[in-house]
Amino acid sequence: MTAFNVVRFRVKPGREQEFIGAHKAAKRGFPGMRRVSVIKTGDGTYCIVGEWSSFEKIVASRPHMIATLDTFRDCLEDLGGGLGVTDPVAGVAVLELSGSNRPIRRAPHAKSAAKKKGVAKAAKKTSKEKKAKKK
Repeated sequence: MTAFNVVRFRVKPGREQEFIGAHKAAKRGFPGMRRVSVIKTGDGTYCIVGEWSSFEKIVASRPHMIATLDTFRDCLEDLGGGLGVTDPVAGVAVLELSGSNRPIRRAPHAKSAAKKKGVAKAAKKTSKEKKAKKK
């Protein structure tokens, strides 16, 4: 099931290009990672949103994400309230909506696709048998 991780940061003044550059240079292709977006949410504030194939893949990649954080940690300001320099959250998607009233179409899992093909073949065969009986 699709999962997301979201991390909030505040970058020290004058260090924003270094922060962005560290993300451009970061290792990509962690198993299960679909995409990552770095979002500027205000003056010196950013949020990173990662989409993953499962929550387990996020958990398995945490050491790698922390290693990436260590490459730019000195660019970050403490968020206060005991958070430190990051405010991370992660979880499984419970609802996905498109920008229109049409449902979101996801690629079926291989197992589901195989089942559907089997059902389609059976339906096609039944249809041919019906036509043969009519003749």
